[in-house]
Amino acid sequence: MLREGYAKPGSWGSFWAILTLVGLVTRAAQRADVGGEAAASSINHSQMLLQRLQELLRQGNASDVVLRVQAQGTEEVRVFHAHRLLLSLRSELFRGLLWNQSEVVLQEPRDCAAVFDKFIRYLYCGELTVLLTQAIPLHKLATKYGVASLQRGVADYMRAHLAGGAGPAVGWYHYALSAGDEALRDSCLQFLAWNLSAVVSSAEWGVVSPELLAQLLQRSDLVLQDELELFQALEAWLGRAQPPSAVAERALRAIRYPMIPPAQLFQLQARSAALARHGAAVADLLLQAYQFHAASPLHYAKFFDVNGSAFLPRNYLAPAWGAAWVINNPARDDRSTSFQTQLGPSSHDAGRRVTWNVLFSPRWLPVSLRPVYADAAGTALPAARPEDGRPRLVVTPASSGGDAAGVSFQKTVLVGARQQGRLLVRHAYNFHQSSEEAGDFLAHADLQRRNSEYLVENALHLHLIVKPVYHTLIRTPK
Repeated sequence: MLREGYAKPGSWGSFWAILTLVGLVTRAAQRADVGGEAAASSINHSQMLLQRLQELLRQGNASDVVLRVQAQGTEEVRVFHAHRLLLSLRSELFRGLLWNQSEVVLQEPRDCAAVFDKFIRYLYCGELTVLLTQAIPLHKLATKYGVASLQRGVADYMRAHLAGGAGPAVGWYHYALSAGDEALRDSCLQFLAWNLSAVVSSAEWGVVSPELLAQLLQRSDLVLQDELELFQALEAWLGRAQPPSAVAERALRAIRYPMIPPAQLFQLQARSAALARHGAAVADLLLQAYQFHAASPLHYAKFFDVNGSAFLPRNYLAPAWGAAWVINNPARDDRSTSFQTQLGPSSHDAGRRVTWNVLFSPRWLPVSLRPVYADAAGTALPAARPEDGRPRLVVTPASSGGDAAGVSFQKTVLVGARQQGRLLVRHAYNFHQSSEEAGDFLAHADLQRRNSEYLVENALHLHLIVKPVYHTLIRTPK
């Protein structure tokens, strides 16, 4: 922690003190000539330098500038005795502010003023500890003062805690959007999409902006129980946010009504406050959904285009679209299972099922790495080690010809991780429609390590999803 001001600022003392510290590092690397042959040896005193810099910062020795940091809207002022050379080396903005000045007043938002001591410490020592609530103000300070390394470090911290489910994804998304950090924005969007069921039942759902809502509704990789859950979450959001009619109607038109069974559609029309108010805006979509359920997909496609997103399921967790699979001790040996899915979302296919066989292998070896015991000359070659293999997951239909009635299937595998008592989606792997496996499945996972981010209590939590795709049914109307 910083001690607020006792040392009197000096003029040249700071300069020579810092040069002395830099000299410690410069003299640390020495070369010796041993037996006429150059042999490099390194002496590392970097920790000593960090300790001296911490002391310099804490005690304010030989400081030559004073920073008065005032929290906006308050009389609170924090005083920091610092060193012009160090601040100027780390920040172009500080270099300009401190030119021919020994004291400056900095107006900062309250949250930024509260962590300014951490920010200054980073400028001196290149390290700091971060709490979730401090990430945004530290990123703001790093952005304002042009400290790119701290910007990257805090953004990396936020992305890592998003993946673990600890970070406030909605709040961080809104901040990333305002700050222009596209990588962080995309990471927040991905987390929200993969864990929407958890988000819509949390307090974060109430602060989702109309812009973020629109971004989420257009995605096909949303993970939730079914489309009805998304409609109910949207209705709850509309009730709290009370947006303009145009915003509400655009959101309601993003729901994929053909993915909702007719019986549930009837109930929505009878009971939904949102549809009672904005029903005219989606009347054509509801009619489209009823028509889709009334005929076979093949017959429907003769008259209507089924290539739009309305006819593509999202990543639904309901039993009709897949199954959960928990693999205990996944590094041990091969496993297999089977499950069934509905042939398609149309009511015409409600009673038709497709059976899928699944094989998991923790150490599958591609052809290039499979054991070879002798070359052409008969010389023995070492066999590939088991650890050279990688996990493999193969999903195949039980009957030959996986496609039926013009339907092809897209497979997705979700990998869960437990965070704060919740099982969240940590990774998602998509299979190409013509493939039986995902080429990058767990490519970087170490299943031998019990605390692997891919494991929950030494078990691999998978959810297998199969989505029917109707693009092959397109017909030219006669």
